[in-house]
Amino acid sequence: MILSTTNNIEGKRAIKYLGLVSGDAILGANVFRDFFASIRDIVGGRSAGYEKELRKAKAIALEEMEEQAKNLGANAIVGIDIDYETIGANSSMLMVSANGTAVVLE
Repeated sequence: MILSTTNNIEGKRAIKYLGLVSGDAILGANVFRDFFASIRDIVGGRSAGYEKELRKAKAIALEEMEEQAKNLGANAIVGIDIDYETIGANSSMLMVSANGTAVVLE
């Protein structure tokens, strides 16, 4: 399965558009990770815990979207857009949404 944020794949032609596919992942934030992230906000630096969670949520959302596309008979997804949001009380949850167009390439 080819995944692309562009609308076209160089050297390939979409012969069939199968429609919008999407995937979502919502993960809760860990209170200890939140605590250490707030310290990093004060002293500077990266939050490895949050970065790991972001990568995990993105992978889940992309996998869900890819599964939908496979079920439609697609061999590629083009025009992928990935959005990140915090939701819940005190923004305690991370949501990642991935959307794209399932296509059949020749």
